[in-house]
Amino acid sequence: MQNDMKTPLLASAASDASEPLPRCPGGPVISIIGSGDFSRSLAIRLVACGFRVVVGSRNPNRIDRGLFPDGVDIRSQKEAVDSAERVVFAAVYPEHYYTLVWLRRQLAGKVLVDVSSATRLNSGEQSNAEKLAELFPESRVVKGFNVISAWALQAGAHDGSRQVLICSDCSTSKDTVLQLARSMGFSPMDLGGLCRSRDIEEAPLILFPSWGGPILTTFILFLFFYGYNSLRHILLPYLDKGQNNIHQLPLVTMNETLPAVALVTLALVYLPGLVAAVFQLCRGTKYKRFPHWLDHWLCRRKQLGLLSFLCVVLHAVYSMCLTLRRAAGYTLLNAAYHQ
Repeated sequence: MQNDMKTPLLASAASDASEPLPRCPGGPVISIIGSGDFSRSLAIRLVACGFRVVVGSRNPNRIDRGLFPDGVDIRSQKEAVDSAERVVFAAVYPEHYYTLVWLRRQLAGKVLVDVSSATRLNSGEQSNAEKLAELFPESRVVKGFNVISAWALQAGAHDGSRQVLICSDCSTSKDTVLQLARSMGFSPMDLGGLCRSRDIEEAPLILFPSWGGPILTTFILFLFFYGYNSLRHILLPYLDKGQNNIHQLPLVTMNETLPAVALVTLALVYLPGLVAAVFQLCRGTKYKRFPHWLDHWLCRRKQLGLLSFLCVVLHAVYSMCLTLRRAAGYTLLNAAYHQ
């Protein structure tokens, strides 16, 4: 396969549009099929990076030109596809992909970027990108840009997530989109073939993907210390002396549990650094990878530290509540004494 580094980013292609576009100075022409919110945000970002953008719509006369930045040309879908030099973004809903089949000849040989996301997790169905590749077998389908929000596109890469997940079965087309993402100020990540498109489409649906393990660890520690304090201060006094201290469960027991969880969680923040140092000393080098479990642990230190801080804040709130509760008890006792 020809080395893509020896060829321009976006090769020029002949345009057979019925009405040719004005060849104003600037970058290559990139087309976007669709005129929704994501299309407008993508057009804003591309124009800001020096590209010429053509937006294709089924009814271009009904589109408010003021929604798009200056320099964006709004045409019909066929004219937009014909005007694209190489890259075409499919910014339409996946259920409407079949309406683009009549553009199969115009899209042949061009890089078709699918920006859609999945609607539910673990559906087991074929990904949207794979369906698009079946509809357009002569096009080079690339999955990407779905993890970038419309706000991040408009505000710029510095105000949003910089990582762009990209996959495709065509390495040349994938390299083109990778370079395009870099030129837009993002950090692209190559995930391989189009078989990984389902993972990329489900990525926006995963809430706090890096917080699962730390939250589970903190919850287990909380259950352990809460159970230990309940046995020590509630169950044992009841069995030994018949004292009923169950009223201490909501405040006193909780307040004794939180600092213990905070200290252990904070220890888990600094412990992996010491373990990593021991590994480096034993190996005699720092240029070998750590075991997977240690590498995963090191990457979760920030989350563990924030959860430890949360326990400290809750401990301060519970301590204040206990102080106010005792003050209210003294006030009530003093009023009863005066009566």
